[in-house]
Amino acid sequence: MTIKFRLNAVVLYTTEGEVRHEFSSDLTVLEGPTGAGKTTLLELIKYGFAAGEARLASVATESVNDVALDVSISDEHFVFLRSLDAAKSKNVRIVDLHTGERLPDHTVGDGELSFNSFLLGKLGLPDDIKAAAQRSRSSKAGSRVTFGDVFKYLYVPQYAVNRDIADSRDGYYDPKRKAVFELLFKLTEPEILAMQSNVNVLNGKIDSEAASLETVLTFLGDSNTSSREEVEQALREAVSEQQSAQVELNAIREELDPVVDRQTQVYRDLLTGAERTLSEARSAVQDLLREREEISLEKKRVKADSARLERMRDAGARLANIEFAACPRCMQSLKNRSAGNDVCRLCLQPEPVESNQPTGSYELQQLELQMDEMEAQLEVTEQHLQRAYRAVDDRESLVKNLTETLESRTANRITPRLQVFSDASDRLATARTRQEAYELALQQWDRVADIEREVQGHRTEQERLKAEIAARKTALTEHKEFVLSRIEEEFRKVVSGLKIATVESCGFDRENYLPLINGKVFTKTLMSGGGSMTATQIAYWASLITVAREVDCRYPSILVLDGPRLALNTATDTCAAIYKRLVGLANEVPGTVQLIVSDNELPGEYQGEFARIRVDYHHPTVATVPHPGEGLVDPIASVDE
Repeated sequence: MTIKFRLNAVVLYTTEGEVRHEFSSDLTVLEGPTGAGKTTLLELIKYGFAAGEARLASVATESVNDVALDVSISDEHFVFLRSLDAAKSKNVRIVDLHTGERLPDHTVGDGELSFNSFLLGKLGLPDDIKAAAQRSRSSKAGSRVTFGDVFKYLYVPQYAVNRDIADSRDGYYDPKRKAVFELLFKLTEPEILAMQSNVNVLNGKIDSEAASLETVLTFLGDSNTSSREEVEQALREAVSEQQSAQVELNAIREELDPVVDRQTQVYRDLLTGAERTLSEARSAVQDLLREREEISLEKKRVKADSARLERMRDAGARLANIEFAACPRCMQSLKNRSAGNDVCRLCLQPEPVESNQPTGSYELQQLELQMDEMEAQLEVTEQHLQRAYRAVDDRESLVKNLTETLESRTANRITPRLQVFSDASDRLATARTRQEAYELALQQWDRVADIEREVQGHRTEQERLKAEIAARKTALTEHKEFVLSRIEEEFRKVVSGLKIATVESCGFDRENYLPLINGKVFTKTLMSGGGSMTATQIAYWASLITVAREVDCRYPSILVLDGPRLALNTATDTCAAIYKRLVGLANEVPGTVQLIVSDNELPGEYQGEFARIRVDYHHPTVATVPHPGEGLVDPIASVDE
């Protein structure tokens, strides 16, 4: 039997007040013209379930604050409330109407309290199911199955009712679509899907390890070793060669140790002292050179100052006897100006008193004294510098003599053995290099063994999983055969009753779980957007929920259809047959299924056999918001197109 899943009511909390729509009947038709808000209401229901990306009309985004769904699932009764405010839309408020308890808010998306996990759990499904492709060499774990994937089997939107079944045109989605179908009809179990996902993951690991193994074997091929035993033998030989070279080298080093007698030690001590005093003498030379340079620079500066004063004194002397005939400022003649003997005829100021000082000024005298002092300093510095140069020469000669003496005392012992020492060092280095190379090769052979063990382990686990999958599938074979046969039988029966034009034969594809029309999958036979496509889809969905009511399954007991007459305006007989089947489906076993249909216009002979919610431009589905009028809104379907 189906799992009870019933939408009792939808409440919209708008900016202008509350709007409530009841769905108490087994078959409810939402009837009204295009643009009155039928699809808007259905998409708000999808939004409330957080079942994928809902297509929200502007009246919803601008005027609806919250949407609340009154839902019965099995024996439980809940209200789910979700806000359309972007800041609050990630949380869903849940109230248990049986106990009156408000449960913790659940999040839209992944998380500890995920609304997706909550809904899947109510359907008896875990939230970590992955739909892996069942191709033999697939290495993908598969995409996670969500309640949004299940909802594709509960809600047939207007854009898909005459085009597609649960996104079957999208090839990438096939594994998930088929997995959901099998889960809902219990043709598989979550454990089988988990094992298939692990089989695919192991394919990827085996491929990755095979590539690593190829890389390692290529490296080993370059190392000229064909087996682990060959590497171990070569490593032992390299270690033996290294030990032999080390022994020989140690022996040569003992022979090369110089004889440390008293006289040699004295020479060495003298050489150390001579090198130290040579360094000190060279440092002294550098200090004296810097000092001489500084004195020379200061001497140049004093000379420049003395020359400047000399020029000033000379200029004063030359200008002192100039007699002005006219004022240099106003150019008036001074010839007739009378002035005293001790007064300047130009400015009429008293003449300065004649100085009795010597010809040379005080400043010049001080500069001359400085020059004499610096000459003396330069002379002393030059004497010290010459002594420092002689000290350097003496120390260099002493260091040279002491070095030659020490070399002559040790040359006869060391020089003949240098080549032997060099040869032994070369053999030791070569042996060490070979040892390191063979150790690396040995590690790679170990890696080969590890990879082969890992691959074998993965293959063993994979075979075990495949065997268990086959056993579990075998146990489900009888149930699967019965369910698929009943679906095919019911589908043929419904198609025959609908009298669909262009349909000569029909069946059910037991691999893809899709309708077969005239020997082909329906999408390859029927034109997208045509009435035959729509009627075929209605037959398919009606067949699924009919069979689900009869067999042991997890199929939810609700089916929402948006716009079945969308492409059937002229096919009145087919329209009447569709509603006859929907009425029959709802009335066969009352209370076992819930059908919600939105349509523009209904066949007259069936209008009294189901509940109706009538909407129009004066009474739209969002009734608190005035409708702008016919043709003044963009229907969601036209926006999609």
